[in-house]
Amino acid sequence: MLDDLALFVAIVEAGSLNAAAAKEGLPTATVTRRLQKLEASLGYRLLHRSARRTQVTAEGAQYYEQCRPLVQALRQATMRLDAALGAVEGTIRVLAPVNFASEILAPAWGSFLEKYPLVQLELELSNEVQDLVGRGADLAIRIGTLADSTLTQRKLGSTRLVLAAAPAYLARHGTPAGAQELEGHATIATLPLREWRLHDPHSGALCVVHPAPRIRVNEVRLAVMMAEQGLGIVYAPELQCHASLQAGRLVRLLPEWMSKRRHVYAVWPQQRYLPARVRALLEHLADYTARHPLLQS
Repeated sequence: MLDDLALFVAIVEAGSLNAAAAKEGLPTATVTRRLQKLEASLGYRLLHRSARRTQVTAEGAQYYEQCRPLVQALRQATMRLDAALGAVEGTIRVLAPVNFASEILAPAWGSFLEKYPLVQLELELSNEVQDLVGRGADLAIRIGTLADSTLTQRKLGSTRLVLAAAPAYLARHGTPAGAQELEGHATIATLPLREWRLHDPHSGALCVVHPAPRIRVNEVRLAVMMAEQGLGIVYAPELQCHASLQAGRLVRLLPEWMSKRRHVYAVWPQQRYLPARVRALLEHLADYTARHPLLQS
């Protein structure tokens, strides 16, 4: 009804149905039909009309005087909202996994804030999958299979899981030759990876290992550090193990036993439009991850 009310105001101000139709970019027949619908809902005639000329009735004049300030106020509010949605400024609240946000994405947060000085970032880091809407967040970074179909998603990249252990541990306990031998070793489990899913390099068959870990921890970086100390074999994202592998503090095990890549997504509540500040962050993260060698196949 608000659209029809605004159209009635436009007709009165334009002086005729044809002029109002031209101004609003509508067929005259549509303008006439919507005006008739408004009159029917109100129960009285607003205009004496023809294609060339309109004359406001007494009821129409009174209705116009009451409605015009409302329409103007609505237009002004819409213009202010459009300006706000189009400005890259304000607060963006993001949920993200601890290690991924604090290590892999750390340069991206900084470069984004340098590019958009009027933006404030609120980063809430947790390895648990949090309720995006309930936490009042604009965006979330998630890794792995997405179960919530009510969210819109954009893939940012993917990463593989690797098995690794310290040279000192392997010197004491030997190097496993296959996935089946892992259950005889001390292991360090990183939640939520309660099972290790590996594919046999010869047959392609899936081998699911259920470790009885000596250590179970929900913070990947700590698990990697414990593996570096020789406390056991760790199964963790390559993103968090890469530096340790490159430096020789860890040795990659069973590299031919490939695990399925885990995808990285940006997700947000389903809605038609995102504020410009959130769209800008989304594009910035997508550009950053597209250039990160460990996030691309």
